Amino acid sequence: MFLNGISLAYGDKGTGPAVVLIHGFPLCRRMWQPQEDALAEAGFRVITPDLRGFGDSDTPEGAYSMSLFADDIISLLDHLNIGEAVVGGMSMGGYVLLNMLERFPERIAAACFIVTRGTADDEAARDGRMAFMERIRRFGIGSVTEAFIPYLFTGESAKDPETRGHMTRWMGHADTRGVEGTLHALLERKDYTPLLGQFTMPSLVIGAEEDRTIVGEDLRALTDGLPDSELVVIPGAGHMVNVEKPDAFNECLISFLRRVTLRRMTV
Repeated sequence: MFLNGISLAYGDKGTGPAVVLIHGFPLCRRMWQPQEDALAEAGFRVITPDLRGFGDSDTPEGAYSMSLFADDIISLLDHLNIGEAVVGGMSMGGYVLLNMLERFPERIAAACFIVTRGTADDEAARDGRMAFMERIRRFGIGSVTEAFIPYLFTGESAKDPETRGHMTRWMGHADTRGVEGTLHALLERKDYTPLLGQFTMPSLVIGAEEDRTIVGEDLRALTDGLPDSELVVIPGAGHMVNVEKPDAFNECLISFLRRVTLRRMTV
């Protein structure tokens, strides 16, 4: 679908209250396959966009931004005639969600922050992203897939051939131009810590006990800063918690969605 100046690919499954799930970096909407059927069967409409530069969406040249990603998703909601949705963002998708909360709060019924943080990059993280960008330029996305996997999964899952195959395919859909454009967006994103108190809609923060990327301090900072929030940490999972522990993740998310829906029906 041609939206906001690009062809934007997305999945749309089920009927009922709308739930938008935003993928992480450098992944695509296929990472939500373990959630689509479960949420649809629970009575929700699941929208899973491919952010520009990833999956089957267009890959324009130049620097991207979190505002640009957010605008793409709002354009998609407009196209689908969805006035308001629950929005969940995983890792980088959480940064897009924060931008949406700041600029389009009326479009978000509730928020789900999945293994993500509210702060901007520190100096070490920025240096790491610059090194990552240089490696992508020189050797392509395939050169970093294997290096990523240990940071995304726990030890046993990272060794599983099927898991490694999924990750290789999902990351393989990323275009070098898209990765480079998105790294600019990651480097330039703002620190939302001072603004969290303004986001008064119900919020769920999902963490993973063995996540090497988003640690307990990040999760607590989000939960403490959001006025109406709850924290769930799923044991035995790494950064790809929705893939590694899909049953526990789905149970947690569906429970939250049902509470939010019931609350809105009774207000």
